[in-house]
Amino acid sequence: MGKEMVHAFAARGAHVVVASRKLENCEAVATEVAETYGVRALPVGFNVSSWDDCDRLVETVYAELGTVDVLVNNAGLSPLYPSLSEVSESLFDKVVAVNLRGPFRLTAVIGERMAAGDGGSIISIGSIEAIRPQPHALPYAAAKAGLHVLTEGFARAYGPKVRVNTIQAGAFLTDISDNWPEGLQEEMEPKIALGRCAQPHEVVGTVLYLATSASSYTTGACLRVDGGWA
Repeated sequence: MGKEMVHAFAARGAHVVVASRKLENCEAVATEVAETYGVRALPVGFNVSSWDDCDRLVETVYAELGTVDVLVNNAGLSPLYPSLSEVSESLFDKVVAVNLRGPFRLTAVIGERMAAGDGGSIISIGSIEAIRPQPHALPYAAAKAGLHVLTEGFARAYGPKVRVNTIQAGAFLTDISDNWPEGLQEEMEPKIALGRCAQPHEVVGTVLYLATSASSYTTGACLRVDGGWA
C-alpha cells in the first residue's frame, strides 16, 4: 500500500519521503516517482522498530525538506507462528516494535514539530484485526489496537493544529497477505460484503481525504476501510 500512497501524493504535486528498511527499494520507488511526476522524492533507509532510527529519519527529513505536512505510519509486520503458546518473546516484541512503538515515536516527534509550526495531518494504517482479532494474528492485532489509543491521545495532545487519524484496513492483498495461512483468503472473502479482498490502491481515497482539508473536522477517528467485514 505504501507505494500506491506515494504515487498518489506525488501525482498531486507533493514532495515525498520514501522510508523503509530496504534502502534499495526506497531508492527505486523514489526514482520512479521523481521521473514520473517531477517532484522531489527522498529515499531513506531506516528500521521503524528502532527508536534511534526514527529520530534519525525525522532529523534527515527536516534537514532536507524543511517541514512535514503529512505523516503516514504504514509499517506492518504479522509473522506466522505454530500456536499461541509458541509465540516467542522476540517475535512478540518485534511485532509490537514495528506496529506500535515506531508509530508512537514518529508521531510524537513529528507531531510536536507540526503543532509548533503550521500544523499537519498524521495518518496511521491500522487493521480490522484490532476490533476483530483472529488467533493467527493476535500480537499484530494487539499492537494495531494500541494505535486506536494513540490516535485519540495524540489528537488531544497536538490539536487543534494537528489532526491524527487511523485507517482500519481490512483484508488487503499486500506483502503481509503473501504469508497468510493456506486457504485464509477463501475463508475470509464470503464474510466481506463486497465479496473480495482489497487491492492496495483502494486505500488511497481515504488517505487523501485524511491528508487534506476535506477532513478538516476529522481527528481522533478510526475509519474502517474493510469492504464491509461482517
